Amino acid sequence: MELFKECCLKCSKIITEFYSTSFTLGIKTLHKKFHMPIYGIYGFVRMADEIVDTFHDFDKRHLLADFKKQTYEAIDSGISLNPVLHAFQCVVKEYDIDKEYIEAFLKSMEMDLDDHVYDRSLYKEYIYGSAEVVGLMCLKVFCEGDREMFERLKKPAASLGSAFQKVNFLRDMKSDYNDRGRVYFPKVEYMNFSNDCKVEIENDILRDFEDAYAGIMALPRSARMGVYLAYVYYLKLFRKIQNLPATHILKERVRVPDNTKLALLLGSYLKYRLNVF
Repeated sequence: MELFKECCLKCSKIITEFYSTSFTLGIKTLHKKFHMPIYGIYGFVRMADEIVDTFHDFDKRHLLADFKKQTYEAIDSGISLNPVLHAFQCVVKEYDIDKEYIEAFLKSMEMDLDDHVYDRSLYKEYIYGSAEVVGLMCLKVFCEGDREMFERLKKPAASLGSAFQKVNFLRDMKSDYNDRGRVYFPKVEYMNFSNDCKVEIENDILRDFEDAYAGIMALPRSARMGVYLAYVYYLKLFRKIQNLPATHILKERVRVPDNTKLALLLGSYLKYRLNVF
């Protein structure tokens, strides 16, 4: 079983490396003991996200329902022949990840199957399930059973996930609308997206970043570097978006070049080694 578990976790690692160089870079700066558990979480959320965002020529509702059913069966039985789900259930069991987080995540994925006009309540529910609970799953791993630490860092961990998701929403406004017919921000009309509207969204994101920072500084040193790197990368992307007009967001996906990512990595590592954070 250990050989099968290792094989399944490596499958999730391959998925992470294939889909996200930035996330892979962040994982590699964590302590080695956290690598496979976080790969296990990422592989799970990535596959669910792919179902709703990519598989347009297939019955996505059926695929997601089957994926959900298999997820709970894997957790209940302790095994799955789907390597991604077996890896995930191993992480769920080992780190006592709350089933409520998994349910909230899958509910947000289900929300992407339907057309929604997002009011404030629905928007908050979607962000909680699609992003905040993923941060909380990772926090469960980083706390390694320390319940007091987990409760203390829950709010900033959720804020960090929220900030990341909202930055993604801004960055991907064009593709979300053109390819999927979605605008996640409440009361935002794509064709009338203005600079004032953009600034209001950015102020909300900035509050999330500020709330998250103190939590990152309070993480165990074994986890801090990787989470901090993800933070500075997304903050850099956010600052770049801030400096562009709303019309640009509707025309082009904003990116952080690879050489800038490398510079952020080196700068973060230097601060880490100097015990600046």
